[in-house]
Amino acid sequence: AVGNSGNAASRVESFIYSKGSYAYGGYPDIDEMFLQQARERDPAKREVILHRIQQLTIDRVMFAPIMDLRGLVAIGPRVADHTMNVIPMYAFPAYEDIRLKTQ
Repeated sequence: AVGNSGNAASRVESFIYSKGSYAYGGYPDIDEMFLQQARERDPAKREVILHRIQQLTIDRVMFAPIMDLRGLVAIGPRVADHTMNVIPMYAFPAYEDIRLKTQ
């Protein structure tokens, strides 16, 4: 994956626009819409174009999940603090922060 979180336009540029860093192939109509939104100065009109691009990627099933993130989580009677959800919306606790109960 790409490190920049960015906005819709930067994600489209990286992954959907055929000349993007992480794009493999593309569609001429979507490329034209990407260039059109890049030239558009009205934010509302840009949003409509970006939503259309998004819908086309869904309709054409352009992306398939090929990665499954898994992590080791310790939960049980000996665990004092599992540290899950210490960082909101982050499912992977730091292993060095997990503490066991003293015997």
